[in-house]
Amino acid sequence: MFDKRSLAWIAILSTALIFSVFSSSAIADWQPSGPIKMMIAFKAGGGADTQARLVAEELQARKGWKIIPSQVTGKGGLNLAKTLKKAPNDGTVIGIIVSETLGYNLVAAKKSGMQLKEFTTLTTAAGFQMGIVALTSKGWKTFHDVIKAAKGGQKIRFGVMSAKLADIAYLLGKANGVEFNIVMAKGGKGVMNGLNAGDIDVGFVAGIQAKAVEAGDMVNLASALSEPLKQTPKAPLLKDLGLEFNADGYFMFIAPAGLPGEARTVLTDAIAEIIADPSTKAGGFVDKAFGGAAVIKGAELDQFMDGQVKSAKALLKAASE
Repeated sequence: MFDKRSLAWIAILSTALIFSVFSSSAIADWQPSGPIKMMIAFKAGGGADTQARLVAEELQARKGWKIIPSQVTGKGGLNLAKTLKKAPNDGTVIGIIVSETLGYNLVAAKKSGMQLKEFTTLTTAAGFQMGIVALTSKGWKTFHDVIKAAKGGQKIRFGVMSAKLADIAYLLGKANGVEFNIVMAKGGKGVMNGLNAGDIDVGFVAGIQAKAVEAGDMVNLASALSEPLKQTPKAPLLKDLGLEFNADGYFMFIAPAGLPGEARTVLTDAIAEIIADPSTKAGGFVDKAFGGAAVIKGAELDQFMDGQVKSAKALLKAASE
């Protein structure tokens, strides 16, 4: 026979269960009030743009939502961030950028007046297989050989495609007692073109070097990540070369600040499930072009981005000294 205390606990647990069921139902039932505009911070036709448009296509097929992709490019994703910040926070406007946009780029662009807290993170999609790459014909096996060549008097032209990577290249040289001639290129494709044309000697490339490396035409001299590259796991890390910073980053979907929790959950889970499913066009493309899905969401993603902001401040300080 139950006493009053047992009956009280049953009532509490029943209420909690009912609340949980209704809460889950409310989240599952969330629908956008109209078409969803998907802003894309990358030029049309590239790998990042293709990834975003395939996600949009699958969202329409799975959810029945109308998705309208559109390019909002420039300033390392800051143009998109500025536009998105002013958009309705009801789930009808989202964007895809790189995590560097809300990390290093926001910190560096103090005049923008924007902060990380003015955006809602949804989910990452794919990471960068960022390597320091050179033509095999250079005869270098790892980045240690590049340092040796520089110390021997050879002028090394180092291709980069962002201010963050320029700072990392500068500090990498400083940590090893050499000075690189840093050359800014337009994206990873620009670096690849510069390498092939002989205009630069080494450069950062974020995955599109895979075919050339596999064919033996190029070599990953080092991983620019905090972990080994999947294709060439024996290549040294930046920390092996005396540098505490790295180029870890992800393609990331975001929304304006203040997005309701139920909208954030539904949008996040819908995108993440598509990306993580290699049977979808989007998931298959991410597998082929970026080495597989890299899904980080919720509190874990918020924590990662807080770390990116702190790292950016430290990197900018170190590069200014």
